[in-house]
Amino acid sequence: MTRTHCDILISGGGIAGLTAAAAFGTAGFDVICVDPTPPITEADNAKADMRSTAMLQPARTVLEAAGLWERLAPHASALQVMRIVDAGGPEPEARLTKDFNASDVSDLPFGWNLPNWLLRREILARLHDLPNVDFRPGTGTTSLFTREGEARVGLSTGERVTAKLVVAADGRNSPMRQAAGISVTTKRYGQKALAFAVTHPIPHENVSTEIHRTGGPFTLVPLPDRDGMPSSAIVWMDDGPLSQERMEMETSAFEEAMSERSCYLFGPLTLASHRTIWPIISQKAERLAAERIALIAEAAHVVPPIGAQGLNMSLADTAKLLQLAQDRPEGLGDRAMLDAYHKARHNDVALRVQGIDLLNRASQVSTPALRDARAMGLNALYSLAPVRRTLMQMGLGVR
Repeated sequence: MTRTHCDILISGGGIAGLTAAAAFGTAGFDVICVDPTPPITEADNAKADMRSTAMLQPARTVLEAAGLWERLAPHASALQVMRIVDAGGPEPEARLTKDFNASDVSDLPFGWNLPNWLLRREILARLHDLPNVDFRPGTGTTSLFTREGEARVGLSTGERVTAKLVVAADGRNSPMRQAAGISVTTKRYGQKALAFAVTHPIPHENVSTEIHRTGGPFTLVPLPDRDGMPSSAIVWMDDGPLSQERMEMETSAFEEAMSERSCYLFGPLTLASHRTIWPIISQKAERLAAERIALIAEAAHVVPPIGAQGLNMSLADTAKLLQLAQDRPEGLGDRAMLDAYHKARHNDVALRVQGIDLLNRASQVSTPALRDARAMGLNALYSLAPVRRTLMQMGLGVR
């Protein structure tokens, strides 16, 4: 018989929602997780998510608590160095390169990179092993009614589920956030991002490389070797019309364009996947909680893909919710718990959303004078060792 009662109802079966389901399920809570779109777990599927996610150090703790790290570790590529390259001169070539090495702040790498389609595959395998987690792909949430003691959620199947806590992990247009009456502030940049995988002749040596020129960063993140060749995941941000044009380019022309944009730092790039594209926005919810509901991930905050902050902020949301739930299981979803969640996460989210907004605007500049100022700023920050260490620690979320 289909369950109609649970401790936690999670709306959204993306990586953040699935990870939350695994984390709460491993902790012993009864969980129902729903998503209207079944997850795609094969790289060769034309609709597969070709982005990758750099799981920073604090994320590993969440993944371990969810019983996921052991599954993911064999597939992960370590990120030992974060390299920032300014290529804002007259020609697309590196004119300033600065390396941020994890060894300056930790004995561990900054993080570990994993393809998004593979993350979904491994998390689903973990959920299959948890009898107290009921994942329902192809089912969405349609309504929310809350009162002091519980929440009632309507599903697209016509069923109603009662829960002590609703976790909205259902994206930037979150239906549960809207049903709870929580407003958002949104900024649009006129940018779109292309995501795809490549192979290249020069090894990446576990270096994540972010190249700044005009329109937005071009970021290469290490992946395991592919067909005997070094491989990287790329996110290429630029003005919307230009990105759309590149999305539709014939393969050889696209390979020439992306190789030039990469400054040939890894030699000529060869496309190793299909391309995906999505609009770039910055968004922040007015509150991260309301009666019987908590917002996590893109339901709570959206940032441009800079500095590997997006999903890592989402996992920090889950970590705090899980801690509060375990500290007071009898108060799961009550006002005290959700007020504490909002208070714990709101300032950090606001700071990171604002910081990434500033970085993205700096990456968009096109005039030579502003590009020179960007390079000078990077050089000045890097030259101050205490500032450099503080920036790396903040990026990791350990300060």
